[in-house]
Amino acid sequence: FHLGKHGGGQDFAVDLRAQDIVAVAPSNARHVWVGTGEANDRNSSSWGDGVYHSIDGGGSWNNVGLKSSRTIARIVAHPTDTNTVWVAAMGDLWNPGGERGLYRTTDGGKTWKAILAAPSPHDDITGCGDVVVDPKNPNNIYAALYARRRTSWSFTSGNTLTGGKAVGGIYRSTDGGGSWKKLDNGLPAVTGRIGLGIYAANPKILFAVVQSDEGGSTGNVT
Repeated sequence: FHLGKHGGGQDFAVDLRAQDIVAVAPSNARHVWVGTGEANDRNSSSWGDGVYHSIDGGGSWNNVGLKSSRTIARIVAHPTDTNTVWVAAMGDLWNPGGERGLYRTTDGGKTWKAILAAPSPHDDITGCGDVVVDPKNPNNIYAALYARRRTSWSFTSGNTLTGGKAVGGIYRSTDGGGSWKKLDNGLPAVTGRIGLGIYAANPKILFAVVQSDEGGSTGNVT
């Protein structure tokens, strides 16, 4: 992880070896979060040891947990509260179990709460591949679940891995993660990995890149 120390990012200092999942708190740029591990599906993907947090702009770092997640796909910092972040934990590519799903901390990483996960027994092979938060109302959260498993001779993902159960997809919460609704109107019924993007000027607009062998439809997704 290379941290730009001067304006324009022209000068860099190597502060931490990690996958490039980085979030800077919008309300205080000295609070920087880094997720380790490569959340891709290739057999050459590296793994990490959780989440690191700096409160001095990268001068020093502390590991604040989620070590058994092995791979972090995304970190989003709260727009006004430096102690609150959401972490999309994809989980171990090679083995079941470990920390998977969407996690939230409200105390700067001292404790973590899993706020979205696949139902049992699929929770040990299903992780969270992406998360976006409404910058104007952080109670509105969108997250994508994705099941995957690699062996030395094969790779399996999505509904094939979950016995036909459609546990993956895009989920929306309007109460900060207390409850979730799966969005399916207009999306393919069977999905793989999903990437999300929210339009900051109008957070009602959400973009999604959806891996699927099926087609979706045009129009609003609800």
